[in-house]
Amino acid sequence: MSTKYGGVDRVHDRSLGPKLTFALLHGTIVAICFWLAFGGFDWADPTRAKILALAAALYFLRHLITLFVLLQRRVELSEGLGLTLFIAVFEIGFLLLGAGALSGEATPLSLWDGLALALLLLGSYLNTGSELQRRAWKKHPSSKGKCYTGGLFAYSMHINYLGDSILFTGWALLTASLWAFSIPALMTFMFIFYHIPPLDAYLADRYGDPFKAYAAKTAKFLPFVY
Repeated sequence: MSTKYGGVDRVHDRSLGPKLTFALLHGTIVAICFWLAFGGFDWADPTRAKILALAAALYFLRHLITLFVLLQRRVELSEGLGLTLFIAVFEIGFLLLGAGALSGEATPLSLWDGLALALLLLGSYLNTGSELQRRAWKKHPSSKGKCYTGGLFAYSMHINYLGDSILFTGWALLTASLWAFSIPALMTFMFIFYHIPPLDAYLADRYGDPFKAYAAKTAKFLPFVY
């Protein structure tokens, strides 16, 4: 059976070197965000810049958990480098948009920003929380070779992907710029049309009828909708 689905190698491997490189590069991007936010630059909206730098730090912490605790599959260096470029675009880009680098104006904090922070935290919980639930379940010997369908995954087959879409929607909202919403829109499109189909094919090959039964009764992405 092939271990590659959708261009991602699903075989188990520690990949410590590529993961460390990926983490170091991401940490450098977050350091740049903090330098931009707290380095004394004369931004139109310095408060929003600082909030967005903290959002990048939260995402980095979650990324470390994913890389070194949750992610069991092989990670190629090319994958890490490609994702590093994408992370640089949205983390630094979001900060610059929120700081008013394009508009030259400050947007006062409002209830919309409270909603944005709520979405940021909710999405982080759905993604990382669901993965931690699955990891705890997999550690039981009785779970070996079985398909996990409990916890948050009982509501959506890809609740972790949904969490990222919600997270990035909140993050984009924090920038107070419509340009930023291209990122969560792109990510959601990629999840639904590029990542989910090959992952479902992999899971169907690995778990057979139990996965097919789970897929038949569970929303694929957004509970009660799709």
